[in-house]
Amino acid sequence: MNEYYLDHAATTPLHPDVLEAMLPYLGLNFGNPSSLHSYGRRARHAITEARDQIAENLYCSPKQLIFTSGGTESDNLAIFGIVEALKPLGRTHIITTQIEHHAVLHACEQLERIGYEVTYLPVDQYGMIQLSDLEAAIRPTTALVSVMYGNNEVGTIQPIDEIGTICREREIILHVDAVQALGIVPIHLSSMPVDLVSFSAHKINGPMGCGLLYHAPGLSLDPQMYGGNQERKKRPGTENVAAIVGFARAIHLAVGNQLEKQQQAAELRHLFVQLLTQEIGEDGFVINGHPAQHLSHILNLSFPGLDKATLLMKLDLMGIAASGGSACTSGALEDSHVLTAMGLSKEILKSSIRFSFGYETTNQIIVDVTKKIGTIVNRLRKSN
Repeated sequence: MNEYYLDHAATTPLHPDVLEAMLPYLGLNFGNPSSLHSYGRRARHAITEARDQIAENLYCSPKQLIFTSGGTESDNLAIFGIVEALKPLGRTHIITTQIEHHAVLHACEQLERIGYEVTYLPVDQYGMIQLSDLEAAIRPTTALVSVMYGNNEVGTIQPIDEIGTICREREIILHVDAVQALGIVPIHLSSMPVDLVSFSAHKINGPMGCGLLYHAPGLSLDPQMYGGNQERKKRPGTENVAAIVGFARAIHLAVGNQLEKQQQAAELRHLFVQLLTQEIGEDGFVINGHPAQHLSHILNLSFPGLDKATLLMKLDLMGIAASGGSACTSGALEDSHVLTAMGLSKEILKSSIRFSFGYETTNQIIVDVTKKIGTIVNRLRKSN
């Protein structure tokens, strides 16, 4: 049976060029970057080169990049690091949105438990915040605004430039989770009105367990771990040299092929919708998310009248890997907090499936998958 991987928003396969770049540091070049001998110097040089290359691709200074274990750690370091630094100034209020990644939402919930105040901005039916809501939420004590660039479930892109302008005018720190956006939308950090930006390697065909946090020059950021001087004392611990080297290569490939990747994903998305319409009719599914301002590689669909758990099981039996777009706890799919915040009906919530595309997704894969989905959906609706 053929298998079809359409869950690239969850993780992506390691690009062969990335693996090739990593292999020397999984073998003979195994030194600790903090060691003074030749093994350590080679490892340290590899990290320096990787940091320089990433800085060049993201248009920032290498000194502004902190390597972490992934997007979740980057989010936590950004949020806790900045609010702790600003707490002595009486800045104890945070603004975020109701549709953030759980790394941000759970961090904010923890801050509430220890005495901080958090405002969760609502979104419209497309998953977009309103700038007027942001402006109304700002207080004299606001320390941080944390807003995702592009949503990981429905793909909606927030107006980061406008949000950043508001934050700059009010002297508020802006953190952006750009994990899903990297390689899809242009990211020129030096010209963006942002202070902290999170990235993750495994979303762009890099290795798992490696992330990055950009911090603007002059920004005070308290470390969240202690034990070493690595990463300018902001993130101690022996660096994952192979993963860092792989991340640099993955970013180079993602940014270098960004326009082509975006166009390819947009064409795949359009083809998917077109062919699925032929299979089950335009009334057979609903597209969730913003119709224009969206990440082109993410397509979130609902199939009214059907159950997502059943759909996912049937898809898996036909070799199709997709996602319910929500957390899985004890084997039971929960309703998506993103779709819930968008105010969508239970029928839409209970039948949502996220398909997401990558560089190895072909037109033929879309043709095969939409036919199989058509078979599944038509059979289930007849049986109902």
